[in-house]
Amino acid sequence: MKSRLFIITGLFLFGIGMAAGVVSAQTINDAQIAHIVVTANQVDIDAGQIADSRAIDSEVKAFGRMMVMDHSAVDKQARELAAKLKLTPQENPTSQSLKMGGETNVANLKTLSGAAFDKAYIAHEIEYHQAVIETLNKMLVPNAQNPELKALIVKVTPAFVAHLEKAKQIQAVLAK
Repeated sequence: MKSRLFIITGLFLFGIGMAAGVVSAQTINDAQIAHIVVTANQVDIDAGQIADSRAIDSEVKAFGRMMVMDHSAVDKQARELAAKLKLTPQENPTSQSLKMGGETNVANLKTLSGAAFDKAYIAHEIEYHQAVIETLNKMLVPNAQNPELKALIVKVTPAFVAHLEKAKQIQAVLAK
């Protein structure tokens, strides 16, 4: 089971890395950036909903709830900004990779229960937030052309960092 999680996580991160390389080799536009932001939030909302309902550890359950609440708020801001800017989010290799990785993660989580679920969920959240933070900093912020879109990405990045740190704290407790 543990090796299956690492294979799934590895494929997900490889896909993000490959997609990020493909998109940044081209010029990523604001419509593609908007789609990446919306997709990244939805992936974490979906996993968080499962954690809220399936986790046995109260901290994992609370973290799942926090992911749903925080990422729903960012998603709302991103969608409202896109509408204001008359920007239609455009699917791209990075957003496709995020979506595929999220679906794979959800499918994997649905096969787990108990402590195995809690550990797998938190491990994935750590890997996912690390990958998203890297994408935000190395691809989205540098390529965002609209100042309001760039400002939103910069504004929400500390929340992703805080989520990563909280997930690491939870993982340390679960390891004991």
